[in-house]
Amino acid sequence: MKVGKVAIIGAGNMGGAIVNGLLKSGYIEASSISITDPRESVLEGFKAKGVKTYVENIEAVKNADMVVLAVKPYHIEKVINGIKPALTLDKLLVSIAAGVSLADLEELVGKDSQIFRVMPNTAISLQESMTCISGNGNTKESLGAVKELFDQLGQTVVITEELMAAATVLASCGTAFALRYVRAAMQGGVEMGFGAEMAQFITAQTVKGAVQLIMNTGHHPEREIDKVTTPRGVTITGINEMEHKGFSSSVIQGLIASFNKIDRG
Repeated sequence: MKVGKVAIIGAGNMGGAIVNGLLKSGYIEASSISITDPRESVLEGFKAKGVKTYVENIEAVKNADMVVLAVKPYHIEKVINGIKPALTLDKLLVSIAAGVSLADLEELVGKDSQIFRVMPNTAISLQESMTCISGNGNTKESLGAVKELFDQLGQTVVITEELMAAATVLASCGTAFALRYVRAAMQGGVEMGFGAEMAQFITAQTVKGAVQLIMNTGHHPEREIDKVTTPRGVTITGINEMEHKGFSSSVIQGLIASFNKIDRG
């Protein structure tokens, strides 16, 4: 089973990123992708790329095989009530709204619907997302189709719903956390004498290479760290100073704070 037509409800940062990723992948033709937004000005750029655009959500849903809810959590109920007449049981409903559970969605659309919670990140526009997927009890037959589509947009893992809050923090919020390190390293580079653009380039490529080492080898980070921390060397001196200032502890505490924020709602 392959998803033929996709409707993205919401042309914000994530909705737009999904559309751009799908276009880049070539997995689905532009004419088979629909996106909605109440602001016609926002839709003009997508229309120019051959994507079907709608101001009314229900018009996009009518002919879609998959409906992706790329709206804020507090808009979910209103949006679903608006498209519910077109949400037949053969359609796959995918929500990327953080904190809205499968049970919440079932209550709004019915327990017989095929419902997924999916948590990507904005790198989906470059086909480099880390996307976590969970589904309700009616999704065994369609799980493969959803995973296949998001596999075109990066890497995917299927998880239990109880891990979705943690996935949101690691995979979605994690983009911002990683980029904050990049920004800090850039600032250090500037202080040491590099221009801002050069510092950014060096930092970004270094982080990219470090991550690729882990992705390609599967090694624990410390194994690769050990290769560059020679006795009395400059690397171990820098790492120890960062740890004295609470580097690892701050990262962990930030992750847990974000996780608790989702849990509290």
